This record gives sequence, C-alpha cells and structure tokens, in this order.
Amino acid sequence: MTTSTTRGTDQFYIDGDWVSPSSAARAEVVDPATEQPIAAVGRGTPRDVDRAVAAARRAFPSFSASDRAERLALLGRIIEGYKRRADELATMVRREMGAPSRLAKDVQVPGGLLPFEVARDALEDFVFEGTQGSTAIVYEPIGVCAFITPWNWPLSQVAMKVAPALAVGCTMVLKPPEVAPLTSLILAEILDEAGVPPGVFNLVNGAGTEVGVALSSHPEVDMVSITGSTVAGVQVALNAAETVKRVTQELGGKSANILLDDVDVESVVARDVARVFMNSGQSCNATTRMLVPSTLMDAVIVAARNAAESCTVGPPDREDVTLGPVASEAQFDKIQRMINQGIDEGATLVTGGPGRPAGLSTGFYVRPTVFADVTSDMVIAREEIFGPVLILMGYEDEDDAVRIANDSVYGLSGAVSGRDSDRARRVARRLRAGNVHINGASATLIAPFGGYKQSGNGREGGIYGMHEFLEIKAIFGDREEQLA
Repeated sequence: MTTSTTRGTDQFYIDGDWVSPSSAARAEVVDPATEQPIAAVGRGTPRDVDRAVAAARRAFPSFSASDRAERLALLGRIIEGYKRRADELATMVRREMGAPSRLAKDVQVPGGLLPFEVARDALEDFVFEGTQGSTAIVYEPIGVCAFITPWNWPLSQVAMKVAPALAVGCTMVLKPPEVAPLTSLILAEILDEAGVPPGVFNLVNGAGTEVGVALSSHPEVDMVSITGSTVAGVQVALNAAETVKRVTQELGGKSANILLDDVDVESVVARDVARVFMNSGQSCNATTRMLVPSTLMDAVIVAARNAAESCTVGPPDREDVTLGPVASEAQFDKIQRMINQGIDEGATLVTGGPGRPAGLSTGFYVRPTVFADVTSDMVIAREEIFGPVLILMGYEDEDDAVRIANDSVYGLSGAVSGRDSDRARRVARRLRAGNVHINGASATLIAPFGGYKQSGNGREGGIYGMHEFLEIKAIFGDREEQLA
C-alpha cells in the first residue's frame, strides 16, 4: 500500500497501486478564488479505463464472496482513516471548488463521512437472503460498477456510491469530477490505507467525453451510477444501452418551495434563502423556485432581499464568509448568462445581478441574486442555474401552487412551509418529487435520495442505496422442507 508521499496528483489508483497514465496529457485544477492552477491531474484514456476495469473484474469473485464481518471491519477502518484526515480534506475542498472554510469543515467533509457510517450500520442487519415458499430469494452484488461524480459536493457524492457498493461486495472504477478531483485522490489513499483489496476500488481521472464514455460503454462494466447534469445522464444512458447495463442517475433539478399563506414570512424566507445560497447555490436539490401567495408577495420580496444582502461573499479562507466563488469559470459564465436572460425576459431584479460583487475583481464570485415577477414560461423558471439565484413566483391558491410546482421536467426535491402542519403535509404529498421538506426539515442519509422525471432514476442512501448495487436471484426448490 502507498501513501501521499509516494504519488503525484497526475497518477491513477489501479489494482492497489498508484500508476502513471498511459497519456502524457494533463489537466490543470484551478483554485476558483484565485483563478490560479493548484495541481495537474492525468487525463485518462480508454486504455487506462480498460486497465482499471480489468482489475475490478479480477477482484470481483473474491470480494463478492467476502463475508459480512470482513466488510464491516473494512468500513470501520475507512471511517477511522477518514476522520484522521478530515482537516486535510477540508482544506482541499476549499481550494479545489471554493467552499468557504466553515462549510468545508462543518458540512462538506462530514457529508463524505456519513455515507460510510450509514452503510456500515445498514450492513449490520441487511437481509441478503429470504424465502418465498420453497424458493430462495437471494441478493447478490451486481458486479463491476462505474461511478461518475460531480464537483459541487466532491466528497459526499463519491461516498454515496463507494460506501454502499463496498458494503454489498461490488468492485468499482471511479471517475472523479474534472473540476474538483483532488479530494478523491485523498479518499483513494484512505481506502488504500484501510486495506481495500487490490482491484476493488480503482480511480481514473479524465474528461467525461473520454473516460466517462469509455466507462459507461465498457462491456465488462455491469452498472453505471452517475450524479451530474441531466444532459450528462442522458448521454451515459445512451452509452450504456448497447450492453444493457444498469444505470442509476441523480441528475438536475429546479425544485419548488411552496410558502403557504399562514407562513411566518420573515423567519421562513431567511431560512430558505440561506439554504438555497449555501454552497454558492451549487446543489441539485436547491429549492430555487419560491412559490408565494400573491397576498404575501410584497413582504416576501423585502425578506428575500434582506436575506440575500446579508450574505457575505468573499475568499473562502475567511471565517466570516458564507458564499465563496462558484467552482469554475465555465460555471461563472453560465450563471452570468442566466442572470442576463432573466433581465431580458422581463423578470424584476430584486437584488444582485450580473457581474462580480464589489471589491472582488479576481475569482469566480457571483452576486447573490433574487428575481421577482417570474412566470413559468421564462427560461430562469425552467432551467437549472446552479448558482446563488432565487426566483419568486406568485400563486393564487393551493391548487395553483401545486400546478406551478409540478410544471417542470424535473422532480428532485421540493419544500412546503406553513403553520398548519396537517395542511403542509397534504400539499407535500401532491408534489411530484423524490424528496420533500416540510417546515425546513433536514434530509437524512438513511432515507432514499433521488428524483422523479428528468431528475433521474434510482435512489441513494441507507438500505435503498444498497439495493441499487444488488441483483435478485430466485432459486426454485431451494427450500425442500417446504415442498410438501
């Protein structure tokens, strides 16, 4: 096993070793706060993918046959190793994707630890075999898995795949995000030091158009799990179709947040604006469409403006900063286009707008932005912006609110707030979304996470995430004592 002192950032982790890429091509990793490169990683090729997949295939027979106790012990060692390197991981998250120090330390890094803890706990009592009459129902690991992960939560979104896959006995190849790959290299070291057998976990950096395509179309890959944009998810599904492999997708969102007419405007709006803008608005489940009773719109506009303007935007190493830069120049440019699109469409700019905040001429910083008078036909109401941009949409009654909320190609998340909790629960059940938060309730990783419609297929979290990595076998006549 190797350590961080013996590998370069341009190396891949394949078959239990740090190896050099087959190509001399490298990709810079840029600190979004300074716009300066901080590392260079290898750009993988189909040849590197072949090598990694072959290692995972060789490792599968023995690892899939490992017993529960072995895998529980392995997850325990990973958890302890992760905790030891938490500070290093927090620094790297801050540098590679611009997460403010507090967010990196208190949310991003714990978010990468929790899936391993949840998988360990779920594995303790997981039922891998049951009976129906004389038939044995057996759950078996699906095989070699390919993971394609995003840059916005670079630890948790890797762990949400790796942890349950390890728990049930799968082997895997990870393609980390191009924008933020460095935390995944540290995670690979943690797995190596914990004693993950050679070939069980492999990592190949590179572009989606090269490594992603090679993985998703590879005949020796049994399953692909992607978290990313809907466009990317569709392409992965098309690539995988020829070999009829399983594809799970956690994709985009344009989630609605319904404020009922009995809501406490000031406290709820402040809470929900902060949640939308957390991580600089770069969360697929952010409830960026705030649906407001027309009678409360004036008060909500004031509260949303105050909440947005109370955000502190600046360098992520400052303790008082709540919004760092967005993760890349490409993301900054997209958000600027979308803000200008909203203005051109006739939405009312409440606060924020195009350009960088005052005093921040370097770095991919975005002004916290709120639009009002937004209608469902506007691009900013239909397309995911993925930045600190909130839109306010009016509605007339409960049915109108539900209609507007469900009028989207996406269905990842949603929220409902109101003093009458029975009414809020009733409205929540009418939303076509995989996750709904009532009165600010937080998500938990023992619950299933995933979306309806173009927000994806499959679920992550707890036993639900583990089932995604299992095949179901029926063995007829296995229970002879019940044949009579």
